[in-house]
Amino acid sequence: MISTSQFKAGVIIKYNNELCEIIDFQLVKMQQRQPIVSTKLKNIKTGNLLEQKFRSGDKFEDVFLEDKPVQYLYREGTKYHFMDSETYQDVVVNAELLGDRANFLKENSEAVGRYWGEELLSIELPSSVVLKVIETEPGVRGDTAKSGTKPSKVETGATIKVPLFVNSGDQIRVDTRTGQYLERA
Repeated sequence: MISTSQFKAGVIIKYNNELCEIIDFQLVKMQQRQPIVSTKLKNIKTGNLLEQKFRSGDKFEDVFLEDKPVQYLYREGTKYHFMDSETYQDVVVNAELLGDRANFLKENSEAVGRYWGEELLSIELPSSVVLKVIETEPGVRGDTAKSGTKPSKVETGATIKVPLFVNSGDQIRVDTRTGQYLERA
């Protein structure tokens, strides 16, 4: 069991029979009243955010998640196939579970599967990946009257805004959380 005094960002609790991650929390002390812990929770399965207030000292079931290395193999329609790197089992994931992060999956790339018991809750990608630029407009020297970026298509099919000096065939590093260009690789 975990008490509200042990709350910190990233801790996962069971609230209303749902797994929730604590995104933010704040202890609010009021005169002549018991302190209240105001929290922002993220439902792990649905991704919904909710704000909830708890009395100081309330207890919740602590949840332990297991992280296992997985490797992306291929896509089949709206299903993504991963392989558990320890047991070599095929793990099939729906596109909804990955969301926009599916745009950064290259074949044979490594990721981490988050499990609660035998149930796969999420796939965590590395914070950045290196992708090859397949198609982009040529950058003209001195063409900075517009913004300093241009759209480019990468090998996974995603469109990413890159600086004008990036050309087709270049390798770039992309942040998987925001989808933004970081640097040339």
